[in-house]
Amino acid sequence: MEEARRRALRRGRARLVAALRVEPLWARLEERGLFTRPMLEELQSAGSRADQARELLIDLETRGKGAFPIFISILRETGQGDLADVLLEECECPPVPPQLGDLRPVELDLPGAKHHKNGNLPERLSIPVQAESEKPQPPPTAAQGLAVDRRNRDLVYELKADPCGHCLILNNVNFSRDSDLSTRAGSEVDCEKLEKRFRALRFNVLTRRDLKAQEMVAELQTLARRDHSALDCCVVVVLSHGCQTSHIQFPGGIYGTDGKPIPIEKIVNYFNGSNCPSLRGKPKLFFIQACIGEQRDRGFVVDCDSPGDETPGGSLESDATPFQTPLGRVDEPDAVASLPTPSDILVSYSTFPGFVSWREASSGSWYVEALDSVLEQYACSEDLLNMLLRVANAVSAKGTYKQIPGCFNFLRKKFFFACT
Repeated sequence: MEEARRRALRRGRARLVAALRVEPLWARLEERGLFTRPMLEELQSAGSRADQARELLIDLETRGKGAFPIFISILRETGQGDLADVLLEECECPPVPPQLGDLRPVELDLPGAKHHKNGNLPERLSIPVQAESEKPQPPPTAAQGLAVDRRNRDLVYELKADPCGHCLILNNVNFSRDSDLSTRAGSEVDCEKLEKRFRALRFNVLTRRDLKAQEMVAELQTLARRDHSALDCCVVVVLSHGCQTSHIQFPGGIYGTDGKPIPIEKIVNYFNGSNCPSLRGKPKLFFIQACIGEQRDRGFVVDCDSPGDETPGGSLESDATPFQTPLGRVDEPDAVASLPTPSDILVSYSTFPGFVSWREASSGSWYVEALDSVLEQYACSEDLLNMLLRVANAVSAKGTYKQIPGCFNFLRKKFFFACT
């Protein structure tokens, strides 16, 4: 779908969510080939009318070039021509320029940085290996790490089950020609590291490779529908190409091998308190290794003695679309629960939304390399948030082009992995 039409759907979403009658649309959407029956059933299970309308408008952006005019036609056929006019008016509006001020990329010239003749960049990313003298000192024992929290056990998640939970890894490496997405060399390295790491942390690990978008959704729904009553937590790892998408809660989208994106907030919401009752009150952790945009960050000069790495020159692809905030108000659900629906969720991103995430063919991605190393050294002594700070610090020090991981944290307690 053209960017102007995607932008119109985002700008008009608030008004359409408030007024759209979805019930008359379902049969026509299937007849015109915009959605399959299973896709419509998933949309219809989203909750209230407003929730169904919102999910429909988000998914409509992924349905190809002809989706917008067909949707306009269906709106008129169902007596909702006023909403069709809203979208057409938004289509005519020029995009709002980003308010970024006077920002200029800054070339880093750090002590120890390698320079190349004629300014040519290296063909491949080189990640230096730590010398023995530079490696971190052994971490404190598990008993030392947990002693701090013994007086506040009500603020620490209990992980007593063995295995403590399921860990689903979705690893997309090879993409269809029609998707225009490159092969993700190095992703198998990431996958093998994380399989080994989470098994060592007492998780039941299940890996699925090279799935189309709908197949990814099916795997996620299957896991969310399992009975987790005897388990203490759940982990989902996604290794794929990514993009920016319009969102309400969690930014970004993940591509299936067919080039169709799945919003990260949809992935997360399969496991929230409403959709996955057996995980209520239990930590649900998501680790996302993907580009969440196409900007390349050159960083800014700081006063430090950190050695500079060579600039990555590998083929990193992202079909990101800059996000525009929808106009107007956003619907709010009326339900009141004993715990907030999105509670006990943490989503760790390999990069800041809007930016690329670097990966090297031989050693894998910066993010997974750092995450695996930090878990190996500190999982028995430090809580997850503290370890993610270490990951962000390690990754942010790499490269001339920069990358900074981050997370959306809705955990209610500290999370310590169970160590064997």
